[in-house]
Amino acid sequence: MKYSRIIMALIMLTASSVGAGELKSSKPAERDKCPVCGMFVAKYPDFVAQVIFQDGSHSFFDGVKDMMKYYFDLAKYNPAKKTSDIGAIFVTDYYTLQLIDGFQAWYVSGSDVYGPMGRELIPFQEEAAAREFMADHQGKAIFKFSQITAEVVKGLD
Repeated sequence: MKYSRIIMALIMLTASSVGAGELKSSKPAERDKCPVCGMFVAKYPDFVAQVIFQDGSHSFFDGVKDMMKYYFDLAKYNPAKKTSDIGAIFVTDYYTLQLIDGFQAWYVSGSDVYGPMGRELIPFQEEAAAREFMADHQGKAIFKFSQITAEVVKGLD
């Protein structure tokens, strides 16, 4: 009986230690497809985005624009999930090509840089890099994640 309580305590401790802050980005496999457009994501490593749900399931995207379409219409693309189930979002910084926290990133719209699906929201870790990019590439606006709306995304199509 004593051992079963210890084992139960260890299981509970392990289960409770897996939180959103521990969700890690990963690279798409060769067969991973964007749930919005159906393109193979690994072919576009410079534009990869990823949504990770709190249960560890995830989706990859060939760019931020398709990721945002998914985010704004989750009921269409993944009816079993809600936005409150999202534990992390990762996007690829345009200059460093590193996956960064999508909730904290800066995004430039309306630039002369196109992604796999055409006009794109271009992500950056630092605001200064976003502003430099905007000046160099005729960007129209800079957004934080919370400022991006479905209308902003539709304006890119």
